[in-house]
Amino acid sequence: MDSALSHTYAQSYGDYFHSYSVVGVLAVVGVLFVAVAFSANRLLRPVVPTPEKLLTYECGVDPVGEGWAHTQVRYYVYAFLYVIFAVDSIFLFPWATVFAAPGYGATTLVEMFVFLGFLAIGLLYAWKKGVLTWT
Repeated sequence: MDSALSHTYAQSYGDYFHSYSVVGVLAVVGVLFVAVAFSANRLLRPVVPTPEKLLTYECGVDPVGEGWAHTQVRYYVYAFLYVIFAVDSIFLFPWATVFAAPGYGATTLVEMFVFLGFLAIGLLYAWKKGVLTWT
């Protein structure tokens, strides 16, 4: 009986390490693939440095002046507001599935109105500060 138990233990122990060996082999193959690709790129590419190639390139426009450019903060505010409301709208879908489940109706409805209330307060604050007006 003891030998059968040790055989089963050894078999499960071997299966355990076999699973990790497959992952290890795939990781090594992936690293080798990237190393070969970078090495082939370095060996096969032409290396002809010119002053034009060493210039900073931005959308086909020649760099003129300083490297510092002023950007208006309102673009970041619009992006930030979009991210906030996009992420918050993602929470509405799981809420809808929980709301449909029996026994969770009133509780989830109150929680969602609290959540939407916070969103409304944030939107009103942004509107009062004049963030939403495009000038």
